Amino acid sequence: MGHTKEQLLVRLQELQIDFTKHEHPVVLTVEAQAKHVGHLNGALSKNLFLKDKKHRFYVVSAMAKTNVDLKVLSQRLGLGKGGLRMAPEEALGEVLQVPLGCVTPFALVNESARCVSLLLDQGFKTQECCFFHPLSNDTTIALNARGLDKFLSSIGKQSVYVDLEANPPVGKDQPPDLASLVPSDAISIPGQPDKAAPSLVSDMSHAPVNNKSTGVSAKAVKPSTDVRKEKLSNGVSLSTSFADPEKYVEDFIERTSSLVLSEITEENVKQYGEKLGENISNTIRKRLAMELKSTATMFKNTAYSEGFSAGTRQQAKRL
Repeated sequence: MGHTKEQLLVRLQELQIDFTKHEHPVVLTVEAQAKHVGHLNGALSKNLFLKDKKHRFYVVSAMAKTNVDLKVLSQRLGLGKGGLRMAPEEALGEVLQVPLGCVTPFALVNESARCVSLLLDQGFKTQECCFFHPLSNDTTIALNARGLDKFLSSIGKQSVYVDLEANPPVGKDQPPDLASLVPSDAISIPGQPDKAAPSLVSDMSHAPVNNKSTGVSAKAVKPSTDVRKEKLSNGVSLSTSFADPEKYVEDFIERTSSLVLSEITEENVKQYGEKLGENISNTIRKRLAMELKSTATMFKNTAYSEGFSAGTRQQAKRL
């Protein structure tokens, strides 16, 4: 059983995240949502739930006006032009545990979504507030990017903001800039048909999703990334600087502390009693294991990238 809207809102309050709540009839598109909150000062969001050929899942959360080209995004992840598709209906219930029309970053609060990669539109950081459904599309909440970051940190997720409209070249000498964001684990969905389900994108039926290639013609190479830079050259902004070990450790400890505090709730105290410590320990172990595994994958990809680049330079010298 996934989290409910009420549980999520209580969690935001416990984390002391400022937000405003707007109730309205059930909506399935951004256009319909805009009729109820569009007059307010803030940015509407559209959210894609995607999968690749190896059954790894992604949530792409973008501002409503952002044009998301799936073929370009797929290449930037190192998956080739046709590597991404809409996730099937079964995945909504099995992975995100939300109904149709409720895909947002908040769905990653569910344990079943721990392996899902999240890409956030860098435009959110410039907005006074952003609008999202809190696991239910009969309500919209408004909060700023700092509040969203704090929530994601509490569930062990790193906030990764990306220029989703960028179209950097990908080729032999230019590895895919978003390859480090590819999940390390696949998720098996029982009886899942291997086909796209375009209707399963929350708030996307009206939004421009360009599936035509916009000029990236070079072949993608294996996943790689340059973790030496806090802000990668092609528009990816990571909240943690791997170039500064002290800062990385401080950020990791801060996220761990936030995660521990988020689990010490009145509801959990009543539910687990004397076993609360054991329950928190198990939860922390699961969440931190996922993050450490993801970090290890980043370093592995970087090692590959460095070796690839060194080999290319050496070959050029010989020529």
